[in-house]
Amino acid sequence: MKRVLVIGCGGSGKSTFSRNLSEKIKLPVIHLDKLFWKEGWVNISKEEFDSLLNEELKKEKWIIDGNYDRTLKERLKRCDTVVYLDYPRRVCLFGVIKRVISSYGKVRPDMAGGCPERFDLDFMKWIWNFNKTHRANFYNILKEEKDKDIYIFKNRKECNNFLVNLQ
Repeated sequence: MKRVLVIGCGGSGKSTFSRNLSEKIKLPVIHLDKLFWKEGWVNISKEEFDSLLNEELKKEKWIIDGNYDRTLKERLKRCDTVVYLDYPRRVCLFGVIKRVISSYGKVRPDMAGGCPERFDLDFMKWIWNFNKTHRANFYNILKEEKDKDIYIFKNRKECNNFLVNLQ
């Protein structure tokens, strides 16, 4: 496990899992949200994002946290392990609500500077529809991957057990 992708719905705990995995296996974490956003919730251009991402992908070891569907296939080519947090909608919505309440107005460590936590109705709608719009595609893409270790967790308990038992 040297190059790990962590994907899943917003609020599933990708960033938390990535940080915990990093502590366990001593790999650096790259948060795609930190690459994508500039101060004030302004996104960078596709070209700039691709350039930053490609620099990270060249590195020997990493954990990359985030979906960003447009670049998923490129990241899959370079990883050896995929962790998909495939949680129910209610779990992810609760995760985001909990995050907003606990971090409102603060910048999270997995987010770009100048992007404080906020309530965003469009983001909540995206989470509501995530499994309907992304799950089948993720499973189709992952079933084609023959040379990767793929872990799909359906709940936080499975995910936590994985971390506890990881050698």
